[in-house]
Amino acid sequence: MTNKHGLAGFTLIEVMLAMTLLSIMVTLLFGSLKICAESWNRGEVKIAEVNEKAVVYQFLKRHLPSVRPLWDDFSGDDRKFSFQGEADKLQFVSIFPASSGRKGLQVFEIAFDKANDGQVKVMLNPFYPAIEEQQWAEEEVVLLEHVEKFQISYFGKDGGDNFKDDSGGEWLDQWIEKESLPALVKIDIELKNRSFWPEMIFALKLAASGADPIFIQEGR
Repeated sequence: MTNKHGLAGFTLIEVMLAMTLLSIMVTLLFGSLKICAESWNRGEVKIAEVNEKAVVYQFLKRHLPSVRPLWDDFSGDDRKFSFQGEADKLQFVSIFPASSGRKGLQVFEIAFDKANDGQVKVMLNPFYPAIEEQQWAEEEVVLLEHVEKFQISYFGKDGGDNFKDDSGGEWLDQWIEKESLPALVKIDIELKNRSFWPEMIFALKLAASGADPIFIQEGR
């Protein structure tokens, strides 16, 4: 529009319309950015969840199948079988590779602490006792947090015999004071955020092969 001085300009209505359109465009732009940021954050959370589950699965897959059927008499009392399993706790002996910082046979104890933010902890101790007043190199790490349910089941014969015949077995809630390994270990995990976690079943190789328990003496 041209005013009385012959100069081109905008009316108040035109300026208000332009500002309204600009505000709408800015609102749409920031709305799109917010949606993109939320999608990015959800993707980051999903990736973190997948990585966490992969780490836990790989840890169990590496150590559970290679469980050793070992006895010991280190305490000086009656011999004790190294594999002891309860519904929320598991102890077994496995081995770290030579390339790791902790070489040799290790006693693993996996325990569920529901009262402490639902943590699943792993305690490590050398299988052989310390020599000449050396301290046990004990280590504790948190494997998983925010767990609502952590349940372990054991497939084997109720009598605890090893699997040298075809008489089958059953799923048990515990594997205590037996003289052989279970054939299978099943671990069910449910997180507090209800995200999907697949059921994990691990075959213990030495149990499946019918290997006899090994009696380890202190004077090995």
